[in-house]
Amino acid sequence: MTKTVFKYRINDMLNKLNVKDYRKAILIVPQLLNISQKTFNNYRKIKFDDKQDIPHEKVVILEKLFDIKPGELQNFTFIIDPIFNLSDYEEPELLKTQR
Repeated sequence: MTKTVFKYRINDMLNKLNVKDYRKAILIVPQLLNISQKTFNNYRKIKFDDKQDIPHEKVVILEKLFDIKPGELQNFTFIIDPIFNLSDYEEPELLKTQR
């Protein structure tokens, strides 16, 4: 059986908290994001291949709440050349992601 890969590391970050802080986070984080508890639970369950995503400003807030650097909440990285390395005449490659 394969392990489910989530798009974001929200559950990993929550699981690093002690029990008291975990319970507090489960109640407070949705309020700080101005979303419902159900929406927050849906954010936690977004799988890597799902089209669903979290709005950028919510991701930024989550990264600050968990005291992690920008981009560390996502469970993937984009593989792409900078714009100045792309030729005017070549067809750009499709965007690739790495888990």
